[in-house]
Amino acid sequence: MITTELTRVIDSVGKDKGIERERIISAVEEAVLSAAEKLLKSKNQDKELEVSYNPEEGEVELFEYKEVVQTVNDSEVEISLDEASELDPETELGDIIGVKISPEYTRIAIHNAKQKVLQKLKEAEGKVIYEEFIGRKGTIIGGIVRRVDRRHIIVDLGRAEAVLPPDQQVPREYYKMKERIRAVLLDIRESPRGEPRLILSRAHTSFVMKLFESEVPEITEKIVQIKAISRDPGGRTKIAVTSNDSDVDAVGACVGMRGSRVQSIIQELRGEKVDIVPWSEDSARYVCNALSPAVVNKVVIDENSRSMDVIVDDDQLSLAIGRKGQNVRLASQLTEWKIDIKTESRVKQEQQEVLSLLTSLPSVSEVTASLLYNDGFYSLEHIAFCEPDVLMKVGSLNEEEVSTLQKAARMALMEKLEEIPVESGTDETSTAEEGQTSPPPDADVEVLQKDGQEKTSPS
Repeated sequence: MITTELTRVIDSVGKDKGIERERIISAVEEAVLSAAEKLLKSKNQDKELEVSYNPEEGEVELFEYKEVVQTVNDSEVEISLDEASELDPETELGDIIGVKISPEYTRIAIHNAKQKVLQKLKEAEGKVIYEEFIGRKGTIIGGIVRRVDRRHIIVDLGRAEAVLPPDQQVPREYYKMKERIRAVLLDIRESPRGEPRLILSRAHTSFVMKLFESEVPEITEKIVQIKAISRDPGGRTKIAVTSNDSDVDAVGACVGMRGSRVQSIIQELRGEKVDIVPWSEDSARYVCNALSPAVVNKVVIDENSRSMDVIVDDDQLSLAIGRKGQNVRLASQLTEWKIDIKTESRVKQEQQEVLSLLTSLPSVSEVTASLLYNDGFYSLEHIAFCEPDVLMKVGSLNEEEVSTLQKAARMALMEKLEEIPVESGTDETSTAEEGQTSPPPDADVEVLQKDGQEKTSPS
């Protein structure tokens, strides 16, 4: 076997790029064939060609097909029997035989095919990289910051480069050239040129999840399970965990001895606060845990709108809401419940306003108003459009009293809509639509179910 320059290039590219030798040879053959066909077309020639790499000679051979005839009329597509016999002694008239084109012609085709060969090699290298990293999607990988291109951080992973887009970066995190960086491999996309585009993320919740999996063996062993994560990148993360083993404390396992495990994660997140809360099947208890470190007194649940009114002491309001509503917003995302935070003083004020409104209606005494309020009747709409049987049962009223009551409520509602302009006001409430690594000790939290009108106590 002769070692030519082409052979050395093929071997070198295969070794450096990790591309199979057969794939490189195939790319070279395809490129040479394409270039040769274009060259013939430019000369107004139409021939059937074939390309083959000869490993013994270490070169690419180009063949054109001709028909074996007795008398040659067109030398471009025909060959005499005598000439054909020199190439293949067993050839006969009418056969189609491949005739090797001169080396000079082949060199021209190879030269014209150079760029296409490089493109084919890039595509082959891209496939190798894609196959290598597709199995690592969703895992944490490390690299070195090479450059910043229009706020996109380019990370060298060794065999390939990845990009950390601006929307996947954590605010106020900055990186210097040649600095090491860890991130989760969020996605692998194929570009039009066939090169894979590796997308990294440090802002995605999966980055925090993988950090916990790497730091907490109980999660990998499926003793502790992560149920949900909500995150404000760079600010605070809330993570809900539960244990599949009664002897293992899920929160304690994630925190680690003297907070060693969670501190390692916080260090990787560059100081981002992390709240680890126990998950609970009881929605009220789960929401109370998620609002950690605030202490909750009472929860009013509305299953229909999947919302909760959470009642806290006045001094717990700012803690429950958090800076710029961060705590209640993350708790809402974590539990998938709409959460309204109210203070005890505000609730008492609203209660007095509702009781005064109810007692102003006919047939409603203070006792009846209290019964109606405790069962979720907080407005004229609730009275006016409720089923009469429900009012009779809740308020201990007869049919005539209920009819009079509802008529009065509807009249008052109509007057209110016609005469009182709608004004937007502010109060001491915070809606979640706008981390302390563990929640406070279990407290006696009163839970009012708006739909069922039953009081329960989460455990």
